Amino acid sequence: MQIKQSVKLKKPLIHCITNPISINDCANMVLAVGAKPIMAEHPLEVEEITAVSKALGVNLGNITDTRMKSMLISGKIAFENKIPQVIDLVGVGCSKLRLDYAKKFISECHPNVIKGNMSEIKAICGIKSNSKGIDVGEADIVTEGNFDENIDMLKKLSLQTGSVIAATGVTDIITNGTHTYLIKNGCEMLSMITGTGCMLTALTASYISSGNILEGTVLAIALMGICGELSQNVKGTGSFRTDLIDNMFSISDDMIIKKINIKRLI
Repeated sequence: MQIKQSVKLKKPLIHCITNPISINDCANMVLAVGAKPIMAEHPLEVEEITAVSKALGVNLGNITDTRMKSMLISGKIAFENKIPQVIDLVGVGCSKLRLDYAKKFISECHPNVIKGNMSEIKAICGIKSNSKGIDVGEADIVTEGNFDENIDMLKKLSLQTGSVIAATGVTDIITNGTHTYLIKNGCEMLSMITGTGCMLTALTASYISSGNILEGTVLAIALMGICGELSQNVKGTGSFRTDLIDNMFSISDDMIIKKINIKRLI
């Protein structure tokens, strides 16, 4: 909980280059945990913006030429200045443009965290992906039968890239190649409103700003799942979206300890 309190106290500036579909919710999620968002994406200013920020979050959703240019500029500046950064691999399983760009970004910018569903992670690894648009394909879902091989794949990718790998799904898997965590929090409604994955990327950027990359990523993913669970007993998806941000703002340490469903693999 030290990371959570530190972010509230220090109010770090978080630079998010995300898509217009979710930009407002991403900014509000950053604010909900006590950090300060800036959503700059013009290529002529992002170098300055990233340089004075405490973390960078980039998202490949609804990609454009301008955003691609800006993300690469920001990613390189973040790497040069040792500013923690996370890339969200939205859609790389169904778009060669996004896949090629993501590989270039990872190679040149060395993000601290690589986040995606299992279809997206498999695509980055050069393994046949069965994505369903931007969603994970049924054939790529982690099961008891393919669990070990998927864990090995994620660990290998982490060691190759030097990044924490965050594979989101019914069971979230986070690994730095040595330590691996499984998180089983969340609810179906998280997949029924747009932008929750983007919000999670912004939340991850907020918490890795502490410099604790693995722990910050685990905290972000656990909190999103727990707040989803706390928000699901509502009239519909509109109310869920509002409650999700409200619960992120108000959740107590005691509630996190009570609700978290996490396992560390030996």
